[in-house]
Amino acid sequence: MSKVKIIGVIPARLSSTRFNKKVLYKFFGLEMVEHVRRRGLLSNLNKDVYVASCDNLILKLVENSKGKTIKTGKHHLNGTSRVAEAIQNIDCSHVILLQGDEPLILPSHINKIINMIYKNPEINCWNATSKITNYKDLNEQSIVKCAISKNKYIIDCFRKSPYFSNFATQRNFIRKVLGIIAFRKDFLLNISLLEDTQISKIESIEQMKIIENDFKLKSFDIFPNLPSVNVELDIEAIYNTYKKSKIQKHFLKLIL
Repeated sequence: MSKVKIIGVIPARLSSTRFNKKVLYKFFGLEMVEHVRRRGLLSNLNKDVYVASCDNLILKLVENSKGKTIKTGKHHLNGTSRVAEAIQNIDCSHVILLQGDEPLILPSHINKIINMIYKNPEINCWNATSKITNYKDLNEQSIVKCAISKNKYIIDCFRKSPYFSNFATQRNFIRKVLGIIAFRKDFLLNISLLEDTQISKIESIEQMKIIENDFKLKSFDIFPNLPSVNVELDIEAIYNTYKKSKIQKHFLKLIL
């Protein structure tokens, strides 16, 4: 294929089913979406990190911090669709979707997928996953999980585990789905033209559109397992992680 050029895009909107305006929630005086964007800038993406939104409040917030923005339509039901619109006129071969509710994302996590793309640029899409460490997470609906094949492909995504084996067995093949998804640009633009699939709509899991259309979605491991913000109750876990983690404190100083 032609020369590899990778950018990062953070899809963001004010309305959220489980936590309204969550991307604007402030940790240590800085909005969550800005935590993600500034950490992205510390990765090998360098300056190629954009925030895509239909909400002027978000766009102005980012622009006031001298960040790059892309105005998108209001019709998008998920981040993947929004990113597809955002990159149509951007010169790139691949895009890394960074979710705006992952304020603890590490630059090393982003660099890992960047390196994997350079090694295997022909792979259509990748999704970061991490170990399930708590039995309760298997049936926590706010956390999207996936089942992994022996070759590290995601074969199913769900909110409650459909499997009946014990936790020790399930944690060998069930993983938490994280908010780092990488696409070849041409693949993302093509799949965005397809109708939303049944399970992806019913379960509100955008990755299922890929799987239901019989495309392969490659998993890549992220460590350590970091909390994301799905509901307001998750905020405490973010602060607790900051208290315990030297590396999180280090990056917090760099972005504030």
